[in-house]
Order: sequence, then C-alpha cells, then structure tokens
Amino acid sequence: MAARFDASAMNKVIGYRLRRAQSYIFQQFDERFARLKLRPAEYSVLELIADNPGCQQGTMAKALGIKRANFVGLIQGLDARGLTARDQQPGDKRANALYLTPAGQAMIVEAREIQAEFERHCVELLGGEAERDHLLTLLDRLAPTAD
Repeated sequence: MAARFDASAMNKVIGYRLRRAQSYIFQQFDERFARLKLRPAEYSVLELIADNPGCQQGTMAKALGIKRANFVGLIQGLDARGLTARDQQPGDKRANALYLTPAGQAMIVEAREIQAEFERHCVELLGGEAERDHLLTLLDRLAPTAD
C-alpha cells in the first residue's frame, strides 16, 4: 500500500502556485502554437517587434526581462528561420535595430489569431474580463510591468 503524500503545505506558497499556473499556460501555449513552431519567448519577441519596428535589441531584452546575452541567441534563432532581421546602427556596432521580415509579418498575423483565441479561453477560465483584470492587478503588485 502506497503511503499518503501530502503536498497541501505548498498550496499556500505564492511562487509554487504561480509556477503551476505558468506550467499549465505554457503547456496550452505549446499545443496551440505547435504548427507554427513558436515558443512563448519567440512569440513575445515577434509581437513586440511588430509593435515596435526598429527597436534596439537591448531595449527589447530589458522589456522582456531577458539577459542581453540570452536574447542574442533567441533573436539569432528567429533570424535563422527568416522571421526577423537586424540592422546595425551607425556608430554602435553592438546596437541592432530589429524588424520583421515578410515571413515574420505573415507569422505574426497567424500567431495573433491563435493568441486571441487562447486569451479568450484563459479569460473564460478566470470567470470573465473583470477577474482577468483583477489577476493582472495582483500580478503587477508582485512584478510591475515595464510600460
């Protein structure tokens, strides 16, 4: 007979509950975005470049909370897939402006449709837009957004 396992002490630990929610969200994201072969970080980069063409890599990495060195590998992967392009800025060989290629622009159109459906699903699970807004307010107390 298996011994009873009690994990109830963790249910009141904010970090644990956030991690469990993140795991669920990422699993659902992976299933929905599988045909596009996009990971959450890659989607975020494409979305932000689409909204901010010409932004610099350092600015993007900071907005996403990614170390600059790690961001370089991320953007290199998107470049290799033909989704993004970098334009070296005059006077600073380390500063690159980021752009979507035509393939990247087509990809973000599809990705935004998938994300909109996924967002509707998440809002439904939360009980509506007011509950979503409340959750976002609470999350901002823990980690303010980089607006």
